[in-house]
Amino acid sequence: MSKSCCNHQHVAPIKAVSKATTGQSEHHHDSHCCDNTTPVSGCSTPTPNEHPSRDGNGSPGDEEPPRGSCHTQTCCSAPLSPAHDHEHEDEYQHDMPPADPLVAPEQSNSRHSWQVLGMDCPSCARKIETAVSRVSGVQQARVLFATEKLVVDLAPGLSPDPVTAAVLAAGFQLKGESAGKQAAGREQASQPTLLGNLFGKEPSHFLGKYWQPLSLAGLMLVAALLPKELGQPLFTLATLWGLWPISRKAWALTKSGSPFAIETLMTVAAVGALFLGETAEAAMVLLLFMLGEHLEAYAAGRARAGVTALMALVPDKALRIRTTAEGEVREEVAADELHPGDIIEIAPGARLPADARLLDELGAFDESALTGESIPVERRQGDKVPAGSLAADRVLRLEVVSEPGNNAIDRILHLIEEAESQRAPIERFIDRFSRWYTPAMMLVALLVVLVPPLAFGQSWDEWIYRGLALLLIGCPCALVISTPAAVTSALAAATRQGALIKGGAALERLAHIDTVAFDKTGTLTLGKPQLTELVSLNGQPEAELLALAAAIEQGSHHPLARAVVAAANEQGLTLADARDLRALPGMGVEGRINGELWQLLAPSRVATLNVEQQTRIASLERQGKTVVVLCQSVGDQALPAALLALRDQIRPEAAAALQELNQLGLQSIMLTGDNPRAAEAIAGELGMGWRAGLLPEGKVDEIAKLGLTQKVAMIGDGINDAPAMKRASIGIAMGGGTDVALETADAALTHNQLGGVAAMIRLSRAALANIHQNIALALGLKAIFLVTSLLGITGLWIAVLADTGATALVTANALRLLRKR
Repeated sequence: MSKSCCNHQHVAPIKAVSKATTGQSEHHHDSHCCDNTTPVSGCSTPTPNEHPSRDGNGSPGDEEPPRGSCHTQTCCSAPLSPAHDHEHEDEYQHDMPPADPLVAPEQSNSRHSWQVLGMDCPSCARKIETAVSRVSGVQQARVLFATEKLVVDLAPGLSPDPVTAAVLAAGFQLKGESAGKQAAGREQASQPTLLGNLFGKEPSHFLGKYWQPLSLAGLMLVAALLPKELGQPLFTLATLWGLWPISRKAWALTKSGSPFAIETLMTVAAVGALFLGETAEAAMVLLLFMLGEHLEAYAAGRARAGVTALMALVPDKALRIRTTAEGEVREEVAADELHPGDIIEIAPGARLPADARLLDELGAFDESALTGESIPVERRQGDKVPAGSLAADRVLRLEVVSEPGNNAIDRILHLIEEAESQRAPIERFIDRFSRWYTPAMMLVALLVVLVPPLAFGQSWDEWIYRGLALLLIGCPCALVISTPAAVTSALAAATRQGALIKGGAALERLAHIDTVAFDKTGTLTLGKPQLTELVSLNGQPEAELLALAAAIEQGSHHPLARAVVAAANEQGLTLADARDLRALPGMGVEGRINGELWQLLAPSRVATLNVEQQTRIASLERQGKTVVVLCQSVGDQALPAALLALRDQIRPEAAAALQELNQLGLQSIMLTGDNPRAAEAIAGELGMGWRAGLLPEGKVDEIAKLGLTQKVAMIGDGINDAPAMKRASIGIAMGGGTDVALETADAALTHNQLGGVAAMIRLSRAALANIHQNIALALGLKAIFLVTSLLGITGLWIAVLADTGATALVTANALRLLRKR
């Protein structure tokens, strides 16, 4: 939820949520209960300013907000908007739907998914999509290359068997779901044999994986060693041997809607070379092509290694503890059978099969696979531990809190799949370019073959040969893979370092960022404020006043409320039963204790504060503290009883992270709903610009103004940050933030460390430079050999070597990003 108790137009759509209430309503906050009502701005270079005066009833006046010298002029001008603080669960909630890459299936349609085997590059994914889309009844088909997953929506009542048949006909294999039904029918035919073990298609068998290029190379070697009269027929045999699987796949792809595939070009070139008598070159063309295919497969496997490792983090089995009349029963169950409330036990060195809450008092977990932090994390009783975490030192019991298929690993994999559809603009351009590039090159090759002999009487053999060489140069593989290879490598490198970037589009936008805007609570600070001071204003004992404040804050999930309750619990205070708890729009919260009405209000909403009390509040706020006033309501007046000062700790790495951004030439600004003095103190300590007193729509306005002249990234962790993150050029969510923030964001820091922001931007800039280098390599080599082939300087095998070499160079260059930090 987000600041929904105030009477303002919300940026995101809102919906009412009804919830039964008891004597004590549960409530929680999503912004500070002392937020000032007037947005104000400042910067790291302070200018003396008087605190703006308020009118009699504490509402904001029309005075000019205080300004400092800002990093950007636009950060200092924003419309005034009232503040608001507490909210209740029975009011409104922002409805922020995630931007799913796949359109949700219609209610009557059925969704099916399979794992795809045999994809070497993103162009394979598009071939499968084309083949499946031609199947009658398919409403939607999407191949997620990073996770090797095919997702298909079928019309009601249709069997998925035609889908699996179409994929198999296109030359690929499926694993899982209905693919197993067809596999069962062929089980007898696929019984293991000696030849099957040696030459089967299982990737675990070396010969099975490389038997085609190895056998072709062997035939070519024997043919080269034999005399010409024996070697020539053997080269022809080698060419036909290598051509058979390639031509079969070319024909299958043509039937499935991809007539201009690379396999088609290779088939035409090899057959043409045979007719010209260039049998050795024909065989070499096919061998180099096969090697290039395996190189692409290797690159794709390396890039997907991070995702594969992530999928392997969750164990298949779990030890569940059930309590019966006879005592505890320990049973081993499949991980996908675990449900919220189940009690599980894990041994030292074992991984957690689901998100769970620790039941033991203490436990150490190695979460490095998820966060990148190698030091085990100490967890206390009640702490939530993500799936995939490794128990470090003892047997532990936990309570499952995640539904099957919705643990921390599943959510990250979902975000990776979502990133698949977010292709970079440059990648979409290359894709469109390659769709007409290959047919155009085939037409040019045909003209090269026909025009010189027909128009000028040139030799047919010579120009057919040159046309075939041109045909091989027309292969777009290196160009097509230039962008996705770099993007996939960069995304894998980011995941390895604890940052998740949702696709090439986000990666490209991240490389052009000029300004980074930060939320304060939970982003620049730890989001775990502590009560530092309690000042009695009416003579009552401080412990008694703290107990009253904590009673009103019971049940809240907001960090400030938790800090007040935690302080009361630390002192062992007994909290009264507060009744009639409710939010005061734009003011605070109130409740009745023993028949008396007590309120926790922002200082700006208390009109009865005297000059001495206001001075004390100002002094506390200048120290970067958030102040709340506890008031007793007498008649129409709220009489101040106590001041509660809370301070959130700045993240230890925040200053270094901002310094790194500054070294990259980026500006930083803090957008917060907190009071101006607290904001100025924290921003001054970090050396950055600031805007205070902002509601969610105020943050959106600020991002919009900055966006007029700059590319802005917004970093936040809460639901109230989601609209601003969506409005920014790119939104980045802290890993410990809300689900809405993670779904809205274009990138996420899974390790929850601000230092990852600069690392992400460095990686994105390196990836963009890498893409430009790859495109220059791919097009540059083709341009050179296009000229040399037309002039007759280079032949067929040089042409295919140039194409394979370009693919190799592009792939190797992209793989360099895996080592980028």
